[in-house]
Amino acid sequence: MMVLHNPEATQQALSMLRTGTHFQWYVIPLFIIVLYIYATEYERGNFRVIAGGLALYMVHWFVEIVNALIQHFSGHALWTVPSGSAFVIMVGVGIEINLMFAIAGIVACKMMPKDPAQKILGINNRLVVAVSNAALASILEIFLVRTPTFVWVYPWWGALPVFITVYIPFFAAACYGHDWQPRIQKLFIGSLFGINAVAFILFGLILGWI
Repeated sequence: MMVLHNPEATQQALSMLRTGTHFQWYVIPLFIIVLYIYATEYERGNFRVIAGGLALYMVHWFVEIVNALIQHFSGHALWTVPSGSAFVIMVGVGIEINLMFAIAGIVACKMMPKDPAQKILGINNRLVVAVSNAALASILEIFLVRTPTFVWVYPWWGALPVFITVYIPFFAAACYGHDWQPRIQKLFIGSLFGINAVAFILFGLILGWI
């Protein structure tokens, strides 16, 4: 039998799921700051940066839905947020994490050189920025799981699997999505938005699985 790390964290997160009991007012200014960042990029005409930000955000939602479905079918998610959040959206994501990922792609895109072909230490700069940001986010999770607010439930799930299967796709979507043609950007972002919206409505609001 597999020994889980803090298996009770799943039930703790589910007990907070989409309830306003722990709401804090700081969420409102955080939300306004996110809107301000997007409005500023729109005002400046940085539509590629906006596309990169939204691309990462859509991948983030997709991954969180998959994590919640894993919880439903196996009994435990890969990661949970059992405490510390003002509003738990799904078993593994609170409103604060969600708002952070809403702008993480924008930050990554603004770190990239303007020339997509420019090399950093002989490596394409988009790849360097995507991988380095993914590594930084994975290292941050090592700190988070040492707090009561974030839990890796399975013993085989940790910084390396997170780095490969979660954060590289996140930041690759932002960095490479930034350079796609507008038609491809709209197709990618719009398609993932549709998939995520249908999944959340069906599995969350109708079936109550997530």
